[in-house]
Amino acid sequence: MLTLYSLLLLEANTLDENGITSLPVLTEHALSNNQQMASNNRYTLTIFMLLILFLLSILLISKRSLEPSLSLYRSFFSQAHVALNSPADSAETPTESRQSNISVSEVFVEEDKETPVAQNESFVDNNNNNNGDVSFERVNGACDLYMGIWVKDEGYPVYRPGSCPYVDEPFDCQMNGRRDSSYLRWRWKPDGCDLPRSVVCYFLQLPFIGRFNATDFLERLRGKRLMLVGDSMNRNQFESLLCLLREGLTNKSRMYEIYGHKITKGRGYYVFTFLDYNCTVEFVRSHFLVKEGVRINGQGDSNPTLSVDQIDKTANKWKRADILVFNTGHWWVHGKTARGKNYFKEGDYLYPKFDAVEAYRRALKTWGKWIDDNIKPSKQLVFYRGYSSAHFRGGDWDSGGSCNGETEPIFSGPFLDSYPLKMKIVEEVIQEMRNPVILLNVTRLTNYRKDGHPSIYGQNVTDGKKISRRRQDCSHWCLPGVPDAWNELIYATLVFKQTVSIQR
Repeated sequence: MLTLYSLLLLEANTLDENGITSLPVLTEHALSNNQQMASNNRYTLTIFMLLILFLLSILLISKRSLEPSLSLYRSFFSQAHVALNSPADSAETPTESRQSNISVSEVFVEEDKETPVAQNESFVDNNNNNNGDVSFERVNGACDLYMGIWVKDEGYPVYRPGSCPYVDEPFDCQMNGRRDSSYLRWRWKPDGCDLPRSVVCYFLQLPFIGRFNATDFLERLRGKRLMLVGDSMNRNQFESLLCLLREGLTNKSRMYEIYGHKITKGRGYYVFTFLDYNCTVEFVRSHFLVKEGVRINGQGDSNPTLSVDQIDKTANKWKRADILVFNTGHWWVHGKTARGKNYFKEGDYLYPKFDAVEAYRRALKTWGKWIDDNIKPSKQLVFYRGYSSAHFRGGDWDSGGSCNGETEPIFSGPFLDSYPLKMKIVEEVIQEMRNPVILLNVTRLTNYRKDGHPSIYGQNVTDGKKISRRRQDCSHWCLPGVPDAWNELIYATLVFKQTVSIQR
């Protein structure tokens, strides 16, 4: 400003008398311009500062805004049938009450030559606070994640059909020729609450957009090993989880199967690494969670057996995981298992005939004892994913049952309230365990979804080849589809759990 004023003054002194008399006009005009420029600069600076404050406030609330309000969840996390956590290396007897203890500490991951993972955060610490357990029933108005309804949401699915390379052919319904797509547009909505939302949705108060945050899920898995153990239903969920997490990666090549294996039903072990988060997501096949074997009969032929008192041979792999998701169920209704003739063993004794339901109970107790003896609640988190409903009409999976042509969920009727005996046994076994297990109780939410199965679209059919309708798949699920909701519930559990830890 001073420099401009000096130039004007110098120029005025070189003018004639008429020009000199115009000096006040020139200087006043220049001062007016300078004042206007100064005012504009102040305005720009103000806007810039407000923008900085806005961005800082977004940054400061980002973690909390990713987590839903706890007002509806406090009872959910303080009253119990199934515990989220218990004290580390608990010395409780089975008759003693189990008490949750949610905090953050360091966990040591057992050395694994196949898939090394760095030290990471644990889920609970080692003190003995009496913080209660988790109930999966509605208590005092609390939100039960597993009681709710499917609502139409045009923002779904989270990933597009055909976009994820990890969907195995039997679950890739759209690529296999299924033409209807309304089954993709449903979102699970628990009664009285919603699943975690993204920062943008929280700030703009948009409750039904972008509630699944793949990047945040990956952050919560940083440095950890998440392992799904079970039958092909868990492989269905495993593939869903890979596709969901892949959406959180800018560079998709930063995740891959460490052995270079392509996912097929013939292989029983996969390890996917996410390089930017130093975490792995793994699948271990175990149809029954207890030991399968063979015997030689009197004719010299080999016959399968199932030892309900011995844990599965893959159990050594389970020990290495930080988060475990178990399941078993559908193989227990297959012919040889359901008949129970010369099949079930305890010790060296082969039962000529044994009830499959009782065998299921004893197998789960064997699994529960293994969890109690080998899992450290201070360092590891265990889920048991409940029974997933099948929807066969006019028969079963091997007797002409079908579900082709179903395009809408079930909205009413007695099937929605059906709850298999297997699930009651699961609840009983978990209640008797010392270590906490989170029951991922998806049974009722899958009751609705008769429209979500592959049916006749379980294999890729070349042009001109007729689709076989003789045997339809009404047990597994199309991807994208229903298992995505199961994984959103795992994510929600991690969010709520860590939120309660911070609140306390």
